[in-house]
Amino acid sequence: MELETRRLLLRPFRAADLRDLHEYSSQPGVGEMAGWRHHGSVDESRRVLERYLRNPDIFAVEHRESGKVIGHIAAHPDSENGRADTRELGFVLHRDYQRRGLMAEAVGKLLEYLPTRGVRHIYACCFQENEPSRRLIEKCGFVLEGEGTYDSKSLDRTFPSYEYVYEART
Repeated sequence: MELETRRLLLRPFRAADLRDLHEYSSQPGVGEMAGWRHHGSVDESRRVLERYLRNPDIFAVEHRESGKVIGHIAAHPDSENGRADTRELGFVLHRDYQRRGLMAEAVGKLLEYLPTRGVRHIYACCFQENEPSRRLIEKCGFVLEGEGTYDSKSLDRTFPSYEYVYEART
């Protein structure tokens, strides 16, 4: 499945994406704002890519002009109750491409697509200290549902979080 926007292509990962995946995943601070430690080696990125290749819920975010994979966006199954009509949004973007509206474009496209697959509820969480993600989530129409915590095993830390929901129009 591929989804296109004016500037992006959301598509399954390919083996050839290793270099691009490692480039953004190894940037200090990028993964940490999503709850995982930035990649310390190409081998670590290779292991992650192998998982992504088998996961249809994770899309590579390809910058159409350059053909470069600059991040990823995921619509994971509901981890709380296993509801088929619910997904959990996650995203990360290469530092050099942030604050250009690109991830808002990707999220918007996913919010258009998911209801065509029977998804009605999309959750998004962000760390309270992650102001850019909070603004992006709110800009995309998510509504604050409450506050919570996220336990990151990778970072050995518990983060206070904001929890948002988007109700798809039927």
